[in-house]
Amino acid sequence: MRIDADIRRDVESELKWDPSIDDRRLGVSVNNGVVTLTGDVPHYSGRWAAEDCAKRVCGVRAVANDIEIKIPASGTRSDTDIAEAAANALSWNVSLSGTEIKPVVKDGWVSLSGQVSWGYQRIAAESAVRNLMGVKGVSNQITVKSTAKASDVKAKIEDAFKRHAILDAKDIQVVVHNATVTLNGHVHTWQEREDAILAAWAAPGVTMVENHLSIQ
Repeated sequence: MRIDADIRRDVESELKWDPSIDDRRLGVSVNNGVVTLTGDVPHYSGRWAAEDCAKRVCGVRAVANDIEIKIPASGTRSDTDIAEAAANALSWNVSLSGTEIKPVVKDGWVSLSGQVSWGYQRIAAESAVRNLMGVKGVSNQITVKSTAKASDVKAKIEDAFKRHAILDAKDIQVVVHNATVTLNGHVHTWQEREDAILAAWAAPGVTMVENHLSIQ
């Protein structure tokens, strides 16, 4: 098991290494493998990117993201401008062709609602608006419609886990109930945990993924 000092050093190095992040105003503390990020960034995308950096580091068990978003005057946009930009970003995204996703913006927060056929489309919609100027946060309320049998979904996810070289599938249990997938067991890194979520969402008919995987 890695000690907290080593994890903190590696998280700080990862933040410094990533060219999309200005780490000069960020702080990192670690307690028993749980990383807490503090400080501020000028855009929501920076807050998300910093969290992603921390998750990549070996030994990280969880991340508490306390980074504040302080948008500079040059980056400030009205809710109307953000809503228009979000609507365009969603309509121009080839992954979302044929879907009807509605963005609602209040005080810089973008709420996404609607229904899609695949889990990856739900993720793609959030990614499409995350980097827009003036956005302070994203609430993803998009649902996924399902027509698949639970047994088929379970088999497809387990097969996907076995194909992924980065995942140690023997320690992951998949339970499917009413198109909701629950992942139990443990993985070795946070990246494995994230990959397991993405693999589960990729299965046809999945409407929700509850990830109870622990990191050991």
